[in-house]
Amino acid sequence: MSKPTLAVTIGDPCGVGPEILAKAVATGQPQRLARLAFIGSAESMRRGVKVAGADLRVEPVASVDAVRDDPRVISILDDGELDPAEMVYGQERAACGAAVGRWIGQAQALATSGQVAGLVMGPINSEAMAAAGALGALMNAKPGERLLTLFSGPLRITHIFDHVYLRDVCAGLTADLVGRSIRLTHDTLRGWGVANPRIGVAGLNPHAHGPEEDAAIAPGVAQARADGIDVAGPISPDTVFRHCIDGRYDVVVAMCHDQGHIALKTWGFEGNCGGFIGMPYLFMTVGHGTAFDIAGTGQASHAMMLAALNQCAQFAAGKGFAAA
Repeated sequence: MSKPTLAVTIGDPCGVGPEILAKAVATGQPQRLARLAFIGSAESMRRGVKVAGADLRVEPVASVDAVRDDPRVISILDDGELDPAEMVYGQERAACGAAVGRWIGQAQALATSGQVAGLVMGPINSEAMAAAGALGALMNAKPGERLLTLFSGPLRITHIFDHVYLRDVCAGLTADLVGRSIRLTHDTLRGWGVANPRIGVAGLNPHAHGPEEDAAIAPGVAQARADGIDVAGPISPDTVFRHCIDGRYDVVVAMCHDQGHIALKTWGFEGNCGGFIGMPYLFMTVGHGTAFDIAGTGQASHAMMLAALNQCAQFAAGKGFAAA
């Protein structure tokens, strides 16, 4: 079976994206799993390779079909529209934000058309993109439709609500929303190669006892279980994440942003990655930003970038979760 091809946007050239991508690719791990079609500035990637001290060659290509399946070659689609003079480490540049928006749009088009099997996004600077009016290139998670999902070894967490006030979480929880979120998590993971996902659902209140559990979470779990899904809950939110780490569940459905993020970042911040369940294509990214303060110094860790590349490749090939 041939390897899947992934589109990889390099992130903001003024940040650490190109150098951590170079470090990740230099390990050779992602290339064993997938062909990588980089999208961005070839000059920026050459700088990143130099900062990383990697033995890699950057080669511009005109199409995905021309991407080299060579672990020492970075094949990159470069529209040539970004002036290298704009690529200044540690600076917020609207021109770079605009370029990142174009690159993400190009990667989305390739994924939507089926020319690539997934998309991995390097770290972006939202302020630079906002200054360029390019934030529309990103797709936001919507409750019950697109679920932010984080991965850190054996701990995987989807979030019904992401950047939402807690009072609005309480007001917005319904049995239908919980049930749809469970089914979306189950069906997506099956499509990515997890044969029979075991799902734990977190409660919202201490010990999973409260009006939200009674009115929304427990009935939503019951609906999903009636559909044949292997799901348990609501489970006390102070224990369910530990159960997942210990292997009782493959994934936890959390109710809100901090509930899942605090658990994951306490358990294993280094090397985690994230994406969205429910998008029209496979999408993965890192859990950090552009780190302008250390960009160009070679200090930035590539652990999250490597995890995102490896996990996206595993899912694209239908092989399930990457090894913890």
